[in-house]
Amino acid sequence: MDVDEFREQLLQQMEQKTHWAWPAFNAGKVPKALLHIHLEQEYAVYVRDFPLLIARAYVQCPIAAVRRELAENIYEEETGGLAAGRPHPELFLEYPRGLGMDLSRFEKVELLPAAAAYRAFIDETTTTRGWEVAAAITTLFIEGNADERSVFRPAAERAAPPPLEEHPLVKHYGLSLEHLALTKAHRMVEGDHRLAAWRVLLDHVATDKRGAVVEALGEAGRAWRTYRDAVAFECGLKP
Repeated sequence: MDVDEFREQLLQQMEQKTHWAWPAFNAGKVPKALLHIHLEQEYAVYVRDFPLLIARAYVQCPIAAVRRELAENIYEEETGGLAAGRPHPELFLEYPRGLGMDLSRFEKVELLPAAAAYRAFIDETTTTRGWEVAAAITTLFIEGNADERSVFRPAAERAAPPPLEEHPLVKHYGLSLEHLALTKAHRMVEGDHRLAAWRVLLDHVATDKRGAVVEALGEAGRAWRTYRDAVAFECGLKP
């Protein structure tokens, strides 16, 4: 496939990264006593180890230009040295801290079976299928969302993010704005990260590797939706 078809197929896969339970989470329909399940599973499935997951793509890649893009991402995620000031996994823990949760729970999270399966998929694809798939799974699928197409629109045409006061954890669960440190960090660096992810894939993935990358994203979507189903059910939600 040529690069335009490659981009379109990747975009179509990302547009399927949606889940039936998100409106309920965003509307505060999850009982606060169960909200820790969502945060714990997210943290243990990928947030805690995200710098390491990106590093797997880095160490496999022979292309210096790609390694530089990945290295910048790793550095920010691991240290916060470019924008956030603290490692991003630490900033994530500000959510449960601000909600008064027991942070010791995050030191020994027991993954739900579907969460463990999704993490096993992430581990397999970031270690055994080459740097191209590893980069796509981490910097595109995990970091990205269903609105990746907006990356290619002029800045003036992109929707502005909602005010922090409208964040679901603030609006429905009383989280103080000071504990939205990760959200603020993402807003500072996310545009650059999105552009870098697409540059890496569109400029450097060889033609004969593109099909495998698209296929891996399709697998990721299916594993992710099964994982999110399990979390939603544990949080008391039903389709």
